[in-house]
Amino acid sequence: MTTGTLVLAATPIGDPRDAAPRLGEELATADVVAAEDTRRLKRLLTDLGVAPTGRILSYHEHNEASRTPELVERLVAGDRVVVVTDAGMPSVSDPGYRLVAAAVESGVRVTCVPGPSAVLMALAVSGLPVDRFCFDGFLPRKAGERARVLAEVADERRTIVFFEAPHRLAETLAAMRDAFGADRRAAVCRELTKTYEEVRRGTLAELADWAADGVKGEITIVVAGAERKVASLEEAVSGIRARVAAGERLKDVCAEVAAQTGLSKKALYDTAIAEA
Repeated sequence: MTTGTLVLAATPIGDPRDAAPRLGEELATADVVAAEDTRRLKRLLTDLGVAPTGRILSYHEHNEASRTPELVERLVAGDRVVVVTDAGMPSVSDPGYRLVAAAVESGVRVTCVPGPSAVLMALAVSGLPVDRFCFDGFLPRKAGERARVLAEVADERRTIVFFEAPHRLAETLAAMRDAFGADRRAAVCRELTKTYEEVRRGTLAELADWAADGVKGEITIVVAGAERKVASLEEAVSGIRARVAAGERLKDVCAEVAAQTGLSKKALYDTAIAEA
């Protein structure tokens, strides 16, 4: 039996001219268009000059669980279902993942229309290292849970990208300052691709002070990774000896500590042996 296709279609994050040429074609010809906000979809259709021929359904966080089986049923029956969110790629901090997982489980083909990404654009313009990065989406709203999550990534050496609501930006930057250190470099990217686009770069302390009076717009935060911790040879060897005493293999521990600290593996091994 031939099944349909699930298409995750990236939509502009601000400027409708950034839409991929194929986006309009997919929206016009899909059997079903599942949209996070049908009103925003209609504005996008107007901007693109597109008249859809298929059915338009709402698909958002409040009905995602109940609507997913219906969409999978349509896919299995052979329909082409296009998913769009308010901005960017569906399933990335937006509805879509649940449907993708269910479609894959049902043997349905899943593809996408590539396009604008707030994550990648913010990373590119941040001025921070881009060779290795991770994306942590939205932080928890409650202060205690947010502090716990930030503590877990405080030693992350890759550049980290976050989303945040404008009314929580000041308290989030202050929490990052406390968790990562006041001097950690970061960038706040606001209203990307829109008329009032702004990229504010500085330390977390500087950015927290700047945001204290309030900031409007769609926000993406990019934070530099933690610098490699440089331990003294004596401190490192002390830790190595404790781990070896607990049953770990000396060579393996020395190799791991060398990678983490930048100290010579041979120096660590020789010193640990000499002090044994």
